Amino acid sequence: MGGSPRLRVLCAPNAFKGTLTAAAAAAALAAGVRDAGALARALPMADGGDGTLDTLLSVSPSARIERHRVCGPLGGRLVARLGWISTTTAVVELAETSGLRRLRGHPDALRATSRGAGELISLALDGGARHILVGIGGSACTDGGAGLLAALGAKLLDGRGRPLGLGGGALTALESADLRDLDPRLRLCRVEVVSDVDSPLLGRLGAAHLFGPQKGATDAEVDLLAAGLRRLAEVLERDAHVPAALRDQAGAGAAGGSGYGLAAAGAALLPGASLVADAIGLDRAISESDLVVTGEGRLDRQTASGKAPLEVARRSSRLGVPCVVVAGEVSSDPGGFHRTLSLADLAGPGEDPRGVPRRLLRRAGAQVVREMAGGG
Repeated sequence: MGGSPRLRVLCAPNAFKGTLTAAAAAAALAAGVRDAGALARALPMADGGDGTLDTLLSVSPSARIERHRVCGPLGGRLVARLGWISTTTAVVELAETSGLRRLRGHPDALRATSRGAGELISLALDGGARHILVGIGGSACTDGGAGLLAALGAKLLDGRGRPLGLGGGALTALESADLRDLDPRLRLCRVEVVSDVDSPLLGRLGAAHLFGPQKGATDAEVDLLAAGLRRLAEVLERDAHVPAALRDQAGAGAAGGSGYGLAAAGAALLPGASLVADAIGLDRAISESDLVVTGEGRLDRQTASGKAPLEVARRSSRLGVPCVVVAGEVSSDPGGFHRTLSLADLAGPGEDPRGVPRRLLRRAGAQVVREMAGGG
């Protein structure tokens, strides 16, 4: 390959959470590829988490953004974006309203709510949506989607007949549920949940135990949240005839169980990385390339549960194109990659990978090309 411009490199990373968007990461990798004399194409990827809205809108010539004031993760009001791919297809990113990145100060795992996402869905219906894609990664909440269900008209009441308070910490007080007053427009709209993980609602791999600590929950709070999610499922199954099988559906535990709540309202749970890959034309882009570079902030055991880099690697393998992954740090390698690079290993003396990610990603892009030129 010799660093020749004939080498065509596709740069398709996910966001590097807390440091770079997928678009910024792709641009930095592409710059490094060009530094090494190869051709580069930047195609940002997503999997339902942060950046899904921007990624889906980036490939639509008719895309537009609306801004609305809705409920934030802890109940205050904030301005969140609602995306439109077409006049009838809307994109809601739960992290816009209920994400860890929208918190000011410390997380509050017991009070964090998904309500704002339900408000955005309602606003999309107001705008004439007949198809709504809901990306549900990056959340601060573990309320089983109770907040968003309430925003869409569900009645979730305690023993005194009062609406539940905000957050997963209130779910153990749930005594009755009625979904008959859910917005009737939902029945005329196809709602697809774009999930970045395949976790079930309950159990050791469920919403509370697996993700609660990342949202600031102590061990005792994790147990309380798990009990609340179990109570929510029991009451919805008894009062609203929600199928018990939804508890175990892949993606039900995503966004603190918001996947479960949306499924209870009739939404379809879909693997986010696959849906996004199809939407942005990833297969065609791979087939037109000699090498693919993907990446994300941290490569760990969750990468194998639905994250974007592994989806890119699987498609690259199927199409016979080598795929290299670049991560901010690597705690475990799920396999499937031609080569794994860590920004921490590329950093020089005094360079903090989180402080200079663009510089290091550019360096990584150039190194990958040179390694391939040397037969690596």
